[in-house]
Formats: sequence, C-alpha cells, structure tokens
Amino acid sequence: MNTNPQIPMQVAPGLLLVLSAPSGAGKTTLARMLLEAFQPKAQFSISYTTRSPRGAEQDGRDYHFVDPATFQKMILRGEFIESAEVHGNFYGSAKSVVDTAFATREIAIFDIDVQGGNSIKRKYPDAVLIFIIPPSMGELERRLRQRGTDSDDVISRRMLAARHEVERGIESYDYLVINDDLQSAFQTLKAIVIAEQTRRGRVDLTGLELHSA
Repeated sequence: MNTNPQIPMQVAPGLLLVLSAPSGAGKTTLARMLLEAFQPKAQFSISYTTRSPRGAEQDGRDYHFVDPATFQKMILRGEFIESAEVHGNFYGSAKSVVDTAFATREIAIFDIDVQGGNSIKRKYPDAVLIFIIPPSMGELERRLRQRGTDSDDVISRRMLAARHEVERGIESYDYLVINDDLQSAFQTLKAIVIAEQTRRGRVDLTGLELHSA
C-alpha cells in the first residue's frame, strides 16, 4: 500500500486578487496600499475605459482612457479578461496583467466592480475575491457627501447602486472586509493575502525533494 501523501508539486502560477466595493467605501485606497506593501511582487491592474477623465484623474495612473472604437478593437483581439458597459461607458481589465502574474508567480490586484470580479472568477476559479464594506450605509452616504463633487441626485443614484453592489458582493465574494478604520481594514487585507499565498498548492515544495526516492 502506498502511504505517501499526495503533495502538490505543481505550484499555482500566480495570485489574482480582486477588490470590489461601492463607491466611497475606500477600495482604491486599500488597493494602492496593498500594492505598496507587496512590492515588487505585486502589480496593479489599471482598467481601460471609454469615459472621460474626472477631476484630477490621469491617463495611465487611474485608468487607460480610450475611445469606443479602440475599446471594441481590443475586445475583438481578446485583450480583456473581463469587460462591461456601465452607465453608457465601457470598462475592461487587460489580460496582459494576468499573463504577467502567471509568468512571474506574482500578485495581480484588480480594483473593479462585482460584475467584473465574478467574470474573472468564472475564468480563473483560484482568483480571490474580496468585498470592502462600509460600516453602514449612512456612513457611506456621509463619505460621498464629504467629497463635495456630486449633486444630491448623483449621490442618490450612487446610494441606490451601492445597495445593489453590496448585496451582490455579500452573496458571491470569498471575503468580506468592513472598512470602519482604514489601517485596520488594511491589516485584514494583508492577512488575507498572506494566508492565500501559503495555501496548499501555492507554495513551492520542490526543494524538499519528496519524490526523489
């Protein structure tokens, strides 16, 4: 009888980490903090969009801003792992980010909505989905108003969309992190990443030479 344990020698090629949240919950800030914490073994997926820049947004830093024709050509060439139309604008995540993460066994961090996160999960079941939750819907509204960039009508629409996004995230995501305190939420996210990096199948065990005998 063979009593040798079945130990995975094939290491998962990389970690796809998806962060989603309603607008105002702090996911972009947390995503940037994670990127800095795990450098140089992490990269941030900058989404492509057909909408115009807002405020101080910069091309190549916040988004890759492209025209609709360019976006459609990228879809036809298979350059996105997920794409969707939201409020009349198109958004997409580049497949090249996944290819790089898999080739280097590094972390790819995605800052996208639940629809995009679930799309990635269907294609890559090992992807880790984390939903950032505000401590309350009232606090979320306070944060949106504190920005001072949106009218009451826009905030009302954002709050309606936020409730829907929260419901979908709670239903389908792997982890739920409440962002009541930024540093506390960040430490929780770091712990999740470290735990996922040490999951069986993601650790390189070839140095043990367990199958050499």
